Amino acid sequence: MAIKLYNTLSRKKETFKPIKKSFVGMYSCGPTVYAYPHIGNMRTYVFSDIVRRVLLYNQYKVKQVMNVTDVGHLTSDADSGEDKIEKAAAKEGKKAEDIANYYWKAFKEDFRKLNIIEPNIWTKATENIKEQIELIKKLEKKKYIYKTSDGIYFDTSKFKDYGKMARLKVENIMAGKRTGMREKKNKRDFALWKFSPPANSEERRQQEWNSPWGVGFPGWHIECSAMSMKYLGENFDIHTGGEDHIQIHHTNEIAQSEAATGKKFVNYWLHGAFLIFKGEKISKSKGGLYTISELEKQRFNPISFRYMCLTTYYRKPLNFSLEILQTSQNSLERLKNIISELKKSSQKKNKKNIENAKKQFTEIINNDFNSSRALSFLWEILRDEKLNDSEKYELALDFDKVFGLDLGKEEKIEVPVKIKELAKEREKARKEKNWKKADEIREKIKKLGYSLDDTDEGTKIRKL
Repeated sequence: MAIKLYNTLSRKKETFKPIKKSFVGMYSCGPTVYAYPHIGNMRTYVFSDIVRRVLLYNQYKVKQVMNVTDVGHLTSDADSGEDKIEKAAAKEGKKAEDIANYYWKAFKEDFRKLNIIEPNIWTKATENIKEQIELIKKLEKKKYIYKTSDGIYFDTSKFKDYGKMARLKVENIMAGKRTGMREKKNKRDFALWKFSPPANSEERRQQEWNSPWGVGFPGWHIECSAMSMKYLGENFDIHTGGEDHIQIHHTNEIAQSEAATGKKFVNYWLHGAFLIFKGEKISKSKGGLYTISELEKQRFNPISFRYMCLTTYYRKPLNFSLEILQTSQNSLERLKNIISELKKSSQKKNKKNIENAKKQFTEIINNDFNSSRALSFLWEILRDEKLNDSEKYELALDFDKVFGLDLGKEEKIEVPVKIKELAKEREKARKEKNWKKADEIREKIKKLGYSLDDTDEGTKIRKL
């Protein structure tokens, strides 16, 4: 069954056609590892995970590559300011390499908590300096670069279709010199290689390399082009990222890659919308909002955040609040409870019923990865009286190959003695019809990080 996806490059929904039959090359812009990732970052990775899971659900073999930016990402998109890794290292009094590895480990831990499938290949910028230099050499040979006192720049005026994906107007891009342009020829020209301060300077960098143009470090954009082409080839299928990358980072990736190879760089560009709080985008520059670990401290299950992400179409902004997250957590708990009950059924399954439901689900999720509609369809299936419990259970687990909510996973928890005693006290209050006291005890248990589910088989205790 065909997958239809919205291609940012064409600004329309297209039928997906891989370069190689049954194989997809996929590159996802990864983290700049200088601080803990916040939940705005993680929404983007949940989205790319859904894309990968849908491809796998459709029997494609997927090779996903994700970069780790551990050098070269400056604090300003205008190729000025401090290197974010170097700045963090100076602030914490540590080596840049140690800073990068520490936050990369934290990032991967959040992947695990959110049940995101790790990429087939993690690739660090610092481990691919040679490839980046070779790519810049190709651009030099084709006369796309020029030198300034602070680095080597890509001349955007020489690339005919610069800004095509972002729909940038050429007359605005190529505006004449103005304040802040320094020695750049054009407003949108970007650094391929930045020179290090002198060796005797107080601003000397920890991370720097020799190059044909001088000692320095790679620009942020060249990293993704060099590493994606190294592992996926000069033309590959899918590139994912946040919508904030469209205007600059991905626009520059396209320009330098296609200028160097003379080939189309990527066939399908997919971008996820922002996570917003009170009408504003959540970003590291504004201090972020929460990390996954901070949500856990407030007794939220990370998978509840994943569930919340699934409730909104990836191309629409997702409103965040603790109240919305609590609603998602309650829905997820209810969903898991229902599926846990369905598991007990041993009814005979009707193969046709299952095939028809799977077909409907596939049509929904293949329509541009519409997780919110697919999630609604799962709830419809669970309420469908034409299906028996065994059929519903099989379908829920099948759909979860895409959702990644661990719906069939039984959580074994060790309940503290104090919680068990409070549960018994509440049960006694309920038998005595002292509903006020029973409710007070339930709230007390909730504040301690546990919930109570009253079932026909008695009260079940769950960890929040």
